[in-house]
Amino acid sequence: MPKLERDGEVFVLHLDPDDENRFHPDWLAAVESALDEVEAAPGPRALVTAGSGKFWSNGLDLDWMGANSEQAVAYLDRVHALLARTLASPVVTVAALNGHTFAAGAMWSLAHDTRVMRADRGYFCLPEVDLGLSFQQGMSDLIRARLTPAAAHEAMTTGRRYGGEQALAAGIVDAVASAEELLATAVELARPLAGKANPARAQIKEMLYAEALASLRTPITG
Repeated sequence: MPKLERDGEVFVLHLDPDDENRFHPDWLAAVESALDEVEAAPGPRALVTAGSGKFWSNGLDLDWMGANSEQAVAYLDRVHALLARTLASPVVTVAALNGHTFAAGAMWSLAHDTRVMRADRGYFCLPEVDLGLSFQQGMSDLIRARLTPAAAHEAMTTGRRYGGEQALAAGIVDAVASAEELLATAVELARPLAGKANPARAQIKEMLYAEALASLRTPITG
C-alpha cells in the first residue's frame, strides 16, 4: 500500500514497489488518506508521488471491476474524483515516474503539476485504443488540458509508448533523471514551491482547468 513520509516541507507519497499500483478501492483509500493529511498540514508543503519498482501505476483495477460490475460506475466516479482532486490541489504536486505509467495511471500523473521520468526504463502510455476502449469524457478533457493538441492526439489515438526522452520531447514530462537521482530531482523541484500552497492557488487552478474539472466531477451515468 502507498505510504506517506515527510521531508521538511515536502511530503513523499511512496507507491508500492511490489505491485502495479492499480486503483483497487483499498489502494484508493490509502491515497485519499494521504492527500487528506497533506492538505490539512499547516504551513508550506508540497507533495511528491514516487514509485520505486517496475511500475508507477497501471491505472484501473480491471480484475476488481470485472468481479464487482455492479459497483463499476461508483468506482469510476471515485477515480475521477482522485484525478480532479490532484488537478485542483492547492499543494504543488510532482510525480516521480520510476517505471510503467499506463492508462488511468498515466492520467493521474498528468493531474500532477509536474512530472519527472526515469530516463532509461519505463513507458508512459495511453493504451485504450489497443484495448478497444474509449475514454470517459472527464479523462479525455484532463488529457487535452495537460498536453498539447498534437501530443494528446498521438498518445490517445495511437497508444504510443513513450520512453523518458521521448516523453520529454513531446512535452508529456518536464524532466528526466537516472533511477538513482529520480526522487531527489522531484523533491528539488517541489521544495522551492512549497510556500505557494494556499487557497488562491486552488482558485487559480479551478479557473485554469474549469472544463476538465467540471467533466471529472460530473457523475457517470450507467
